[in-house]
Amino acid sequence: MLHSYPYKETSLIVEMFTRHHGRVGLLARGARRPRSALRGVLLAFHPLRVSWSGSAELGTLLAADWVGGQAALGGSGVMCGFYLNELLLRLVPREDPHEDLFTAYAASLAQLAAGEDRAAVLRGFERRLLGELGYAPLLERDAADGAPIEPDRRYAYDPDRGPLALNGGGPDTFSVRGQTLLDIARDDYRSSATRDEARQLLRELIARRLGGQVLHTRAVLAELQDL
Repeated sequence: MLHSYPYKETSLIVEMFTRHHGRVGLLARGARRPRSALRGVLLAFHPLRVSWSGSAELGTLLAADWVGGQAALGGSGVMCGFYLNELLLRLVPREDPHEDLFTAYAASLAQLAAGEDRAAVLRGFERRLLGELGYAPLLERDAADGAPIEPDRRYAYDPDRGPLALNGGGPDTFSVRGQTLLDIARDDYRSSATRDEARQLLRELIARRLGGQVLHTRAVLAELQDL
């Protein structure tokens, strides 16, 4: 479950991310009643087996059961998980299946629960999300001439084209090292310089796709070790 909010006096509307149907919105009737079978089951970050009826804009949740196998998130990992959820809610249309993205999301939650480097997990998921949506960043070739990226050069990054080798550049020109681009392509975030530049680059590319929407979890993450 990605998100839920109250509906009328006893129900919930829940947003689910499913393996075979993508993101779906479901009405969970009576889920807020004290004796509801759904109470305590509809929790974020836990794998569920769900059934529902209807489709289009809003279906009706019929049943939900825990599948198990997912360790609980703790500490700042919880906010990282909510950040992943918010990305999916904002960028993935309803009923648009993305099985590979579902697998990447589940793997990212498992990595966060296992205490793996949180910044690396977030950057890896951001890159995969962009790719699944058809906006995979060009990372290993110069967008102008197709030449291989040189680790020691700096590149401006055009969101619609990709990296462009710089010969100088003004003080307001955002640029990244060629090494950063190559590291992102390999999911290698051991270098602090790569972590810093990758965070800025990937979030700029995501902001382009958000069309002015604000990610509320990002402000909180900025206070948690600048993730």
